[in-house]
Amino acid sequence: MQWVRDHQPNPQKEHAYKIALMITLLGNLSLAIGKGVVTNLTGSIALYADTANSVADVIYSLAIVIGLWLSIQPPDLSHPQGHERFEPLVGLVVSVMIGIAGYEALRTSIGRFLAGGESITFGLPMFVLLGSAALKVGMFFAIRRLAEKTGSPSLRVTAKDNLSDVLTSLAAFVGILGSEFLHPLLDSAAGILVSLWIFRAAFEAGRENLRFLTGAGANEDLRKKIIDTASNVTGVQQVHHMMSDYVGPKLVVDMHINMPGEASLDEVHALEDRVVASLENLPEVDRAYVHVEPYEDTLSTKDT
Repeated sequence: MQWVRDHQPNPQKEHAYKIALMITLLGNLSLAIGKGVVTNLTGSIALYADTANSVADVIYSLAIVIGLWLSIQPPDLSHPQGHERFEPLVGLVVSVMIGIAGYEALRTSIGRFLAGGESITFGLPMFVLLGSAALKVGMFFAIRRLAEKTGSPSLRVTAKDNLSDVLTSLAAFVGILGSEFLHPLLDSAAGILVSLWIFRAAFEAGRENLRFLTGAGANEDLRKKIIDTASNVTGVQQVHHMMSDYVGPKLVVDMHINMPGEASLDEVHALEDRVVASLENLPEVDRAYVHVEPYEDTLSTKDT
């Protein structure tokens, strides 16, 4: 079937996914193990909160592997529109996992704070947190570049989470340092701060992916870009209807355009193909469906 042939997996996109997943999984696994060992040795609550965040990162890395593999499968009879919605579904699951990690970190931090806190000796935890921050900076730039290349919302969430992890590690660093030189409660206070930052990351990730799952449409700037793209195709006299909705991380566009009524069927078909091609060249658009109608002066452009 033609629609199946048109939606075969993209080898370059699959390769970019594999690189991103290897970086994410190996990086997060290394950090979770390293932080867990040092947390057990030192008892730092700030480091414990950061470790909980890294454990959640490992779990969502595994979930992303499954979600991205499903999302790149071609359409079939069970999913004629493709499997792209699996990716934001995984992104939503990831946001829940991040939230659970935030809850665990917050619960433990508040408990230690109410107990009076504990001074953490300067040493190994500090080097672990600084090393974690440095590694996460590298992961952020690498994953962000791959997210831009593939247009993947899951990888965008992952990149943002890496940047958040840099800030949480630095907050834990300051808390541990302060617990020794200023007050023991600062370690627990840093743990609470880290927890709240984790909740923020979970909320933002969930909000973005929920838009993709619920069929939200393009924002105003993107709607204008889509209409202008079609309007600039030679032969299009007017775009009088445009509707878009997310099917996964990209848009499906339904558009009505006008051309002279005396045009032949061959001319109509050729124009339709040119408009579809121009729209599907946009990085935000997955598929476009164009309906051609005879031009009438009374028609006005409508964007819904």
